[in-house]
Amino acid sequence: MPTTNPRSRCAAAVAVAALAAALALGACEREEPDLSGPVAEEATPEIPGGADPAAAAVIEEWSSTLSRGDVAGAARLFAIPSVAENGPALIQIRDAADARLFNASLPCGARLVEATQDGDLVVATFELSERPGGACGSGAGETAKTAFRIEGGRILEWRRVATEEAPVPGDPV
Repeated sequence: MPTTNPRSRCAAAVAVAALAAALALGACEREEPDLSGPVAEEATPEIPGGADPAAAAVIEEWSSTLSRGDVAGAARLFAIPSVAENGPALIQIRDAADARLFNASLPCGARLVEATQDGDLVVATFELSERPGGACGSGAGETAKTAFRIEGGRILEWRRVATEEAPVPGDPV
């Protein structure tokens, strides 16, 4: 019957422990968040305007998350791929990093005050506010509108819409 060297058993145990630790660390250092499946599933109070309640819930979740300064959380509500248009530039959101950059570029927080249905789009009216990490400045208290296309609980399109008070930056006057 073969005998086992205690040093070999110890070395094997250390190797197994090191492998388990490496696998655990690899799982913890995951760069891209899991963007599969719907995310805004909690009950949300009805938003005035008559828009699809599920779409309005996603928009409400996005605006409240960004208003708390949680850029990464707001970015997780974007579909990959998706598009955003804030003024003359159309931004292609190809990955989670693009979604974070777009959301970080928005200087204001926003409270959803109305959501109306316009075909496949929901036009959301927001009251702008300061937010952690942003610099809303004189925009705080103003109104802004954005048209959203929501699919599968995610934002597929985010397009700024001109209001009577504030035209979209870059639009001709």
